[in-house]
Amino acid sequence: MLKEVRPAVVSLLALTMITGLAYPLAVTGLATVLFPYQAQGSLVERGGKVVGSALIGQEFKGDEYFHGRPSATVAPDPADSSKTVSAPYNAANSGGSNLGPTSKALADRLSEDVAKLKAENPAAAIPVDLVTTSGSGLDPDISPEGALFQVPRVAKARGVPEEQIRKLVGASINQPLGGVLGEPRVNVLKLNLALDAAAPR
Repeated sequence: MLKEVRPAVVSLLALTMITGLAYPLAVTGLATVLFPYQAQGSLVERGGKVVGSALIGQEFKGDEYFHGRPSATVAPDPADSSKTVSAPYNAANSGGSNLGPTSKALADRLSEDVAKLKAENPAAAIPVDLVTTSGSGLDPDISPEGALFQVPRVAKARGVPEEQIRKLVGASINQPLGGVLGEPRVNVLKLNLALDAAAPR
């Protein structure tokens, strides 16, 4: 009996040490040396203070800022732990809403968001990423079209010419990796920080 069990126990311990300890430590060590910014969470600083991560969206309120994609993440209701409340960009509870095309709640939210955006910029077509949530609920980026759609509102709130804000958006567009992987995108946090620097409120 011991003869059969011993190899299994030794294999379990060896694989646990290799895959559970040695491999993660090696990968973490290499990442810290080769890619320190990314390994530390791609944290974005302003004035020596961390203001967010380039990898996780955050909610920006007010007309003077660009807004990201809607987020469907939730958190426990402080008043009743058996229920949830909306908690945009809650990294502890990443996920989509799981609402389907026949959902009345989804249709109502979309109608409300579309009406609000049409009032904001009636002449332009509404980019789809400004009304749809991402699968993670944490998307930090929007499309260049989504950023340009918001230019009139931001420019008016900041009291600066629209062309100045358009140039800022153009300079903030990240192109696909190698010209083929991904889509052009704009990181909302970085754009808003550049906006604060270029056109203070």
